[in-house]
Amino acid sequence: MISIVVPVYNAENYIRETMEMVRKQSYRDWELLLVDDASSDGSVQVMEKYLEECKDGRIHIIKKEKNEGAAAARNEGIRLAKGRYLAFLDADDIWLSDKLSLQLEFMEKNQSSFVFTAYEFGDEKAVGTGKIVHVPSKLTYEEALSRTVIFTTTVLLDTEKIGKELIYMPRVPSEDSATWWQILRKGHVAEGMDRVTAIYRRPEKSLSSNKFKAMKRIWFLYRKVEKLPLIKSSFLFVGWAYRATRRRI
Repeated sequence: MISIVVPVYNAENYIRETMEMVRKQSYRDWELLLVDDASSDGSVQVMEKYLEECKDGRIHIIKKEKNEGAAAARNEGIRLAKGRYLAFLDADDIWLSDKLSLQLEFMEKNQSSFVFTAYEFGDEKAVGTGKIVHVPSKLTYEEALSRTVIFTTTVLLDTEKIGKELIYMPRVPSEDSATWWQILRKGHVAEGMDRVTAIYRRPEKSLSSNKFKAMKRIWFLYRKVEKLPLIKSSFLFVGWAYRATRRRI
C-alpha cells in the first residue's frame, strides 16, 4: 500500500480537487492522510464535507491543534502511515492519473528505495505551461547538493528499505531538500524517472521573492545543516544557482 501524506494549511480553494485527484489514480491500494496544520480558513469543513459525500475509508483527516509548519505536518502523517510506500503531495499541486502506478512499477523494476520524476510548471490554475523539468537517472548525495531537482510532490519512498526514522523531516528552511540529503547521505541513491507525473502550480507574482528566499535557504542548509566548509559551500552554491536559473527560465 502507498501512504500519501498531504500537509494542509488554508487550502480550502484546492483541497477538494486534491482529494478527487487521488481517488482518480489508476493505482487503487492507497491511503490518503490529510494533515490539517490548524488552518484558519474552511479547509477542514471542505474535507469533511467531501468525505461525507464519497464515504471513502481510505481517506483520513488528521487535525493538529497548533500550527507548526509543513515539516511537522508531514512528520505526523509519516508517523501514522501504514503503507510500505510513502508519497508526498502538496495540496495545491497536481498528479496525473497514472502517477502512482507508473512510479511504483518503475521502483519495483529497478529495485529502488527512492524514486522521483520529471514535472511540468503550471500557472496559478495548474494549467501546464509546457516548461518541463527533466531529471537525471540517478542522484547521489554529492550530486544532489548542487541541484535541488527533486520535487517533493513526485517522491516515492520504500520505508522497508529506508526506514521511517530517516524520512522524518527536520524543522529547518527547505525541510524537503534537507530530508533528501539526509537519506542520500546514508548511502541511498535517488533514481529519476524522466517522465512527467505532476504539475507544480506556480503563481507568477511570487517568483521574485521565492528566488531570494530559496537562495537564503540553500545557503543555510549548506552551512548550518550539512556543516560544509565555506569554500565547498560557495562552489556548490554557484552550481545550484546556475541549475535553478536554467530550470525556471
